[in-house]
This record gives sequence, structure tokens and C-alpha cells, in this order.
Amino acid sequence: MRFWTINVLWVCFLFLPTGSAVNAVEKQPSPAKIESKTGFLLIAPDRGFLGNQDIHDVFAEFKRGYPAALAFTGREHSGTGGDYSGYLTQAIEELKRGGASNIVAIPLFLAAADPLLKKSIARLASHAAASPAGITVRWAPPLAQSYLAAQILLDRAAALSQGPAQERLVIVGLGAVDEDSERAIRSDLEQMSRYVARYLPFRETRIGIYYDRSAEAGLREKKNQAVDDLVIKAAARKGKTLLIPFFIGAKHDSHMSMTHGLKMKFAEFDVAYDAQEILPHPNVLLWLKKTANHSLDSAREETGIVIMPHGANQPYNDAVEQVIAPLKSRYKIEMAYGMADAETLRRSVVRLEAQGVRHIVFVRMYALSPQMKGVSDYILGLSDIPPEDGHASHGNGGAHGAGAAFNPPPLQVRSQAVFSTFGGYEEAPSLAGILDERIREISKDPATETVILVAHGSEDDTDNERWLAVINGHIKRLTEKPEYRRFRAIQAITIREDWPEKREEALARLRKMIQQGSQKGGKVLLISNRLHGGGPYRDLLKGETFVMNDKGFAPHPALTRWLEQGIENAVREMSAQAQSMRTALQ
Repeated sequence: MRFWTINVLWVCFLFLPTGSAVNAVEKQPSPAKIESKTGFLLIAPDRGFLGNQDIHDVFAEFKRGYPAALAFTGREHSGTGGDYSGYLTQAIEELKRGGASNIVAIPLFLAAADPLLKKSIARLASHAAASPAGITVRWAPPLAQSYLAAQILLDRAAALSQGPAQERLVIVGLGAVDEDSERAIRSDLEQMSRYVARYLPFRETRIGIYYDRSAEAGLREKKNQAVDDLVIKAAARKGKTLLIPFFIGAKHDSHMSMTHGLKMKFAEFDVAYDAQEILPHPNVLLWLKKTANHSLDSAREETGIVIMPHGANQPYNDAVEQVIAPLKSRYKIEMAYGMADAETLRRSVVRLEAQGVRHIVFVRMYALSPQMKGVSDYILGLSDIPPEDGHASHGNGGAHGAGAAFNPPPLQVRSQAVFSTFGGYEEAPSLAGILDERIREISKDPATETVILVAHGSEDDTDNERWLAVINGHIKRLTEKPEYRRFRAIQAITIREDWPEKREEALARLRKMIQQGSQKGGKVLLISNRLHGGGPYRDLLKGETFVMNDKGFAPHPALTRWLEQGIENAVREMSAQAQSMRTALQ
């Protein structure tokens, strides 16, 4: 997360999980366990009695785990008790009494262009300027800037839809006061609608923006009529029309609300209407927690580790577990074997959050750092770029080639946690030491021996060349030792074993290398350059003469050290980022 300043800072937020897909975390760390002097100021629009109850409910859950105060904000109404500055003063004093010297203001608004949010930013800036020195105030961005908000819209569309290919979706926003703010709010909703389209391929999506009552009257009437016409025309067309109001609007009671008003307005038209609100929704609470966690140090007891090796048969998995076993006394660790399966990752995250974890280090225990990064970053909400056809591969994280006409990406994890991630054990220079051991275990007479390191390989040619470059780097480290200059040759090859055409080409080259190494009394040593085991190489090379060490890298202490160093680096990085946020204005 990165801050930028305007006298008051913006902290990037992430959105909270939706619906049943995200289990609420049962166990929350006590506010007393937070050592930093950071307090969280939730600034929310005054929505009226019932709407404010929804806000109070989510705030009460948030406050169970974080030092927080709530301040409502609204328009000033002369003569009607519309002065909101007192709520702001009370909330800041509450945080100061709790020891906070740094305040992160979290706006419970959907759009940055909301006119009331803009007024609130100015009010808080004036208040901070008038306060005694020693208080730092930073703002976090509003909800629309997180994928968690898009998930709320997705949930609501999914609840209405019966067959998106034959349906049109109309999304209605609220809060514009002029053309600029309308464009900004529309841009937010367009981004979220594109997210929905990844999972629900509606035949058409249209967006209308109602203007705020503070807008110039003539303009407001014209623009609002245009939105009404948009809905009516959509309803008149062939096919089912889904209407979703998506804003945080007034809600005095179940009838005196903007969403109910729209329901009544279009009751006579053929539309499927969703009268649900953004609040209450589980993602809002997750978003609040995730936003707060970005400003908190990654305390060891609140940090968890998810490790994702490829996984295979039980001996393979047992070897991986032996690598990880020495670390289990120091870290809360969950395993997520596989190729970035969304459900497997979600379950691992949920188990850690149930233990009070706020920060998670995700380890891609794959040979190269790009492997599985694209798809896992997307699933964890670290990237908005979905894998190309919804699946993972052994290459750079997205499979290539034609798929079905509609192939949605994996579902993103709905989590309060802040994630850091790393991978690529084979890129660690220390892996040359394991290869050294594996070669020595079968070498008898180096002067007659050709060593060939045999790796899995990638489908993509560029990725495959990168893999070979990493292996050749280890070979260079080995040949810096005088004893390795005695070998006839040390070579590397990738078999690209999951792609038949490329595999056959690679096997032909390997057979030729073996045959050349066997000439003039030579012997060939094959070293399995993979995490564990010998793979299919013995079967694929039937008829050839060679000696093979098919142990692979694991188990080995060097892999344990790689994991530990990577985890510690990630923890330090998360703490440094939190510290930079807290001190950005000091």
C-alpha cells in the first residue's frame, strides 16, 4: 500500500469479502495487543436511523479488534441541528484518550467523488490544523477502490441472474454534482461491472448516475430523468433486465430509503430489482480490517504462513513436510498443495484468520519466482489481472491456448489479511550446494563422467530459457570449484514433460547427449533437478545407459533455510511498509 499526500494522506484500501464465500473471522486480537499508537477513525455518512444502525453494527465488530472511533458526517442544515463538527471532535478525543498519536481516517463511502466525502476531508483537515501538534491524520481511499467492493456487486448480480447470456444488467449509482463527478463515479462503476463480467457474461451492461440533491436543480432534474429513461428503455427491450442500485444512500427506515424509492418508481416495469444495500454485507467489515491491518506492524503472533508446493504422491508430500517441519515451532503454517487452486488457498487463509492472523506470507514453493505468481496474486487480491483462461500452468501463471467460449477466472479470496508473497527456491544460490551433494553421491570417476541436470521445464520458450539460465548459473557455481573441472562436462536440459510435442524434441536432445557422453568409455550421470523424486525420466529414457540420482532437492536443510529467510524478509517488508505509513507525515 502506498500513501500520497494532500496535507492529509490516502491509504490504498482493499475490499472485504462477500456473502457466504468468506467466513467471518471468529477470533479477533484484542485492541490492547496493538503496540503502535495508531487509531482508526471511521467517518460515515448520516443515513438516517436504520441506515446508521447498519453502520453501528459493522463498526462494533470492527472495534472489537482495533482502537477505533466513529464519526457521522452530513450536510449542514441551518436551524435543524445539522452541525457535525462535534461528532468529529468527540471521535478524535476518544482516540487520543486511548493513546493514539497517528489517526487513519477510513471513509465509509463508495466513491472518492462523493460530495459529502470531499466536504469531510476538508473538515478533518481544518480540525487537524487547529489541533495541538502531535496528531498525524491520514486518509484511506473509499470502498470502490477495492476488489472487495466489486465482489459485493457480483454477489448481488448473481442473486438476481438466472441466465446472464440472455440478460441485461443496469447498475444505478448516486452522488454526482457535475459532469466531472459523474465521470468519476461512472468510472468506478464501470470498473466494478468489468469485474462482474469476468464471472457473469451479461449480454449488455448499462450504467446510470443519479445526481446528488446538492447539484444545481436544473441539471439534477435533467440528469436524473435520463437515468429513469435508461431503466425504462432497458425494461422495454426483449430479454430480462436486472436493476441493481449500488450506492450507500439514505435509509431512515425500510420504506424511507433511496433503494425502496427506486423499487416503487419502477414497480410497473418488467425488471428484476435488487433492493439490497451495500450495507450490511460481510465484505465491508473485511475491508475495514484489511485497511487497518495495512497500518499495523506484522507482529509474529498475528502473522501466518501459507506454503504452496506443487504436491504429488505421499512420498513427495512427506519430503516437503520434512523441509517445513523445523519451522512449525516458530510460525503458524498452513499448507496449500496444488497449482494455485482458489478453494484450497481460501481454506488455508480462513484457518489462519481463525487463529487471529492479520498478516499472511504466501510462499510459492515452485522452482522459479514467476511460476504460479500471476494466478495466485489474482486469487489473493494482489493483482487485478486474471489468468488468461482461468487456469494455472507450470509456466508464468497463466495457461495459453484456446479454451471454452466463456471460462471465468478463479474466485478471489475474501480476506481481512495483508498478503506478502515470494517464490522461486531454485533461484537461491544455495541450491548449488544440494546439486553438489547429489552429484557426489553417485560420482565415481569424474574424468570419465558427463553430468546432466534434468529439469521439468516450461511450455513457453522464454520461460523455459529462463529456467535453463538458472540451472546454468548453478553449474557455473559448481565449476568454480577445482574438483568440478575434472568432469568431462556438466550440462542442463529441460524435458518440458507436460507438452508432448516439445517433450519429444527435448527427449531426442537428451538421448543424443547421453549417447555422446557414453562414447570412449564415458559414463553419464543424470541428476534430478526437481523438488523431489526422479519424475518420469527412467521410463522416458528406456534403452539408454546412465546412472541417475533421483532424490531431487527435498528434503534438505538448504530448502528450510530458503523458506525461513524468505519468510523473515517478507515479515520485515510488511513491517517497514506499515511504519512508512505511520510516519509519512512526520
